[in-house]
Amino acid sequence: MSIEEKITRFRKDFERLQAEVHKAIVGHEEVVEFVLLALISNGHILLEGVPGLGKTYLVKSLSESLNLGFSRIQFTPDLMPADIIGTTVVNEENNRKVFSFQKGAVFSNIILADEINRATPKTQSALLEAMQERTVTLSGTRHELPAPFIVLATQNPIEMEGTYPLPEAQLDRFFFKLIVRSPEMKGLIEIIDRTTGESVPEISAVLSGEDILEMQSFARSVPVPDHVKEYAVRLVLATHPETDHSLEMSKKYVRYGSSPRGCQALISAAKVNAVKSGRSNVSFGDVRRVVTPALRHRIILNFEGEAEGIVPDEIVSSVVREVPELPQRVEQIISDR
Repeated sequence: MSIEEKITRFRKDFERLQAEVHKAIVGHEEVVEFVLLALISNGHILLEGVPGLGKTYLVKSLSESLNLGFSRIQFTPDLMPADIIGTTVVNEENNRKVFSFQKGAVFSNIILADEINRATPKTQSALLEAMQERTVTLSGTRHELPAPFIVLATQNPIEMEGTYPLPEAQLDRFFFKLIVRSPEMKGLIEIIDRTTGESVPEISAVLSGEDILEMQSFARSVPVPDHVKEYAVRLVLATHPETDHSLEMSKKYVRYGSSPRGCQALISAAKVNAVKSGRSNVSFGDVRRVVTPALRHRIILNFEGEAEGIVPDEIVSSVVREVPELPQRVEQIISDR
């Protein structure tokens, strides 16, 4: 199969999956698109929004669109790590007791971590190894998780009562952080029509796990020009307060900038965005398309930034606006020609 045929097939599969999810989800076009970008990039997603906006329903609809295992974990203050990763139990076989591993809810393909910031930090941390290594270690034994494996976590805004802010180390393991906003009048009317009528939208599985793994593999094989890689790196460095690429806004309001995982997310998602757009080359525009969801949760504001009500999205917007696509020395060479 030629590259052009693979790209065409990739686009059709992506659009089929997107259309199937939209049978149930009204609006949120950008959120759905970014969820699928992260899925094909083999990354985890954090969905933030107030209750009732369809975050859980979005994840459920995605799982129904894929022929994959699905597991929902409802995070509550009394949830224990063993409820997530599993535990060792004692069984009796042939009149003797043996220890065996009983798998937890995390052993599935798509994991819905519902209201993740309502659990205690100890329980939240039970997902760290699973999200990074795709494994679970218990009693010195390492257990592989099924592939593909993706965690889609929902959370209420952290200032709401009864929530525990996610630690920075765990936030950094999320590929994207997506903000789910309230629908406008047109969207609300369509929600009413779809959910209070005689029929309810039915979602069918349009892709299998093998299809997703194949799409992930193809996206990873897409080459990225050096100047696009350097642009992504300069975007990330510009979020730091103390580098040669720092912006004035970063110096004034940022305590810590994005980690190297931010660079990885930018390039991986840009590859998928390029292929789904019908191209085998990654452009500056592909990187800019994904920069906000990839970096917003990786920027930690300082006291002055928090006191003045600055939000990370403003830092990201400033970075995209002020960082040139090419270094100044390259621009000067081009202009001289």
